[in-house]
Amino acid sequence: MSPESTTRWNTLAEQALAGEPLRSKQALEVLAAPDEELVDLLAAAFRVRRHYFGTRVRLNFLVNAKSGHCGEDCGYCSQSRVSTAEIPRHQLLSKEELVQAAERALELKASTCCIVTSARKPSARELRGVAEAAEEIKERHPDLKLCACLGEISSEQAGTLKQSGIDRYNHNLNTAESLYPEICTTHTHADRARTVETVAQAGLSPCSGLIVGLGETREQLVEACFALRDTGADSIPVNFLLPIEGTPLGEHDPGLDPRYCLKALCMFRLACPEREIRLAAGRELHLGSLQPLALYPANSIFVADYLTEPGQAPEDDFRMIDALGFEIEQ
Repeated sequence: MSPESTTRWNTLAEQALAGEPLRSKQALEVLAAPDEELVDLLAAAFRVRRHYFGTRVRLNFLVNAKSGHCGEDCGYCSQSRVSTAEIPRHQLLSKEELVQAAERALELKASTCCIVTSARKPSARELRGVAEAAEEIKERHPDLKLCACLGEISSEQAGTLKQSGIDRYNHNLNTAESLYPEICTTHTHADRARTVETVAQAGLSPCSGLIVGLGETREQLVEACFALRDTGADSIPVNFLLPIEGTPLGEHDPGLDPRYCLKALCMFRLACPEREIRLAAGRELHLGSLQPLALYPANSIFVADYLTEPGQAPEDDFRMIDALGFEIEQ
């Protein structure tokens, strides 16, 4: 550590705590931070994280409520129509199965259960099935936060979900608008941004994130970060690309190392100081032994698996959180 390094990154922390937005040039400086300054940068990001969230870690549990059968061509996704990956394929789970999944979330100490379906948008039957399950779950477990991720939805559909007990809605922007046509051609970045706006207007807490390592430049990662900030997303999942065999990006080298991943998370914390920054898919692969350090900027993780890909064992997550001296948010 050097006094100059400490001062430089602490200045950004103070700026964030004062409510002054991070500027593009500053965000790029965070991503380009020398490795020998990484500890100072993490300390600055942690000042902001601790101010808003203390040492609490939120756990989120994913339910693969409908797997495969998606007509979109997102290049990273094992469930898309262009994927030949060997994955589970099933239609929407029954209400009983969704209730059981929510109870599994509680067993794993998660405070949020995320119900996810594959498709550009839900059918009337699927929307009704999720809404009915949400009503049952909320009746049994009123304190469990429910998040739905069903693709593009209308204002009316968002209202139906809110009335049923859904608290939050996830629809990721995934990458910068300038890169999006290289990742997907069956819908646009604007389509995704419009859905985030729709659910927010309906009174659902908007959740939207991205995938780092899709081939974006540093400038495009900053572009994506600022777009997410500007959507007003309350929760921002930060994924790191898992190249899945059988997808168009299955052979793609994300070009990520643990130190860059940590710098990216620090940028998100400094750019979005009061938002939930969620350490998401790919953390085990790309952060490796440095994974615990990611909880200095991030305050939330997914526990257990990521839809079609396995995650770290929940018991390892619990040990990691405990070893840091942090606590799971109840």
